[in-house]
Amino acid sequence: MKNIYKKTSFLFLFVLSISRIFGQSTPNTTTVQPKIMVIPYVGEGEDLRTVLENDVNKRIAITKVKEIFDSKGFTTVDFVAKLKSAKDNNVFTSDNQTDVKDQIVQMSGADIYVQTEVNEVSSNSGNSVSVVISAYEASTGNSLSNKVGQSGKFYTDDFGKLASKAVESVSEEFINTMQNKFTDIVNNGKSINIDISFAQSSNFKMSSEVAPENLPLSDQIEMWMEKNAYKNNYHIQGTTDKRMILDDVKIPLKDANGKNYNPNKFALEIFKFFKTLNMQTDKDIKGNTIYITIK
Repeated sequence: MKNIYKKTSFLFLFVLSISRIFGQSTPNTTTVQPKIMVIPYVGEGEDLRTVLENDVNKRIAITKVKEIFDSKGFTTVDFVAKLKSAKDNNVFTSDNQTDVKDQIVQMSGADIYVQTEVNEVSSNSGNSVSVVISAYEASTGNSLSNKVGQSGKFYTDDFGKLASKAVESVSEEFINTMQNKFTDIVNNGKSINIDISFAQSSNFKMSSEVAPENLPLSDQIEMWMEKNAYKNNYHIQGTTDKRMILDDVKIPLKDANGKNYNPNKFALEIFKFFKTLNMQTDKDIKGNTIYITIK
């Protein structure tokens, strides 16, 4: 018996919006209603902007997956319509597929993206599809939910239908896990890391006493974090005279205007803090980590 393997991958973008918040005095009662957009994952040599044009099976699979979430009462967004809008408005500034994905995420207002790998297996005893689904918080890349689903074997060549069965087999548990973690982010903030170091030519170090407080720089950084980390939640992993690393620093999901808050916005606040100390810095953001270099 010979099995023929065909691998396809899809990326599910969950554009999550807060439908309403009940009981402001009791933050654990936040209700979240996800809005979902399904987009294709692109392999090497493929373009997210054109990958669906000549592949009817991918179009069918995306439609089937979208229907699953429609049937469970979620609001969905049409990827093709969003893509057309992005093209018409010249949103794309790069051909790099990571940049293209990030630009679509930003345009859609996504809080979470879910990457799902779909593996199609054909054999004499029937065809089947397995899916590996992983959810990530969009602005930090932190993992929220991971599940594996199986369609079971059927004598059908409708791989779109089999993909739907595989996703449906884990969708409820997957979505519950994802929503629980997302609700925790709404209530308690999302985690980022901060790495603060010095340029080789810098005259400063963590033990330097800096105006206006004339306290060691490391202490002034910690005092600022106490005031600015979301709900005062942060953790210092370690401090030396040349470096300070903070992990699990919480930032809010939304800013005061209800817009998505991201590590870049928090990095700007850190940059402005160092300016109050008359210190020049460079900042760089990679995923959920902010790198600050003091000159």
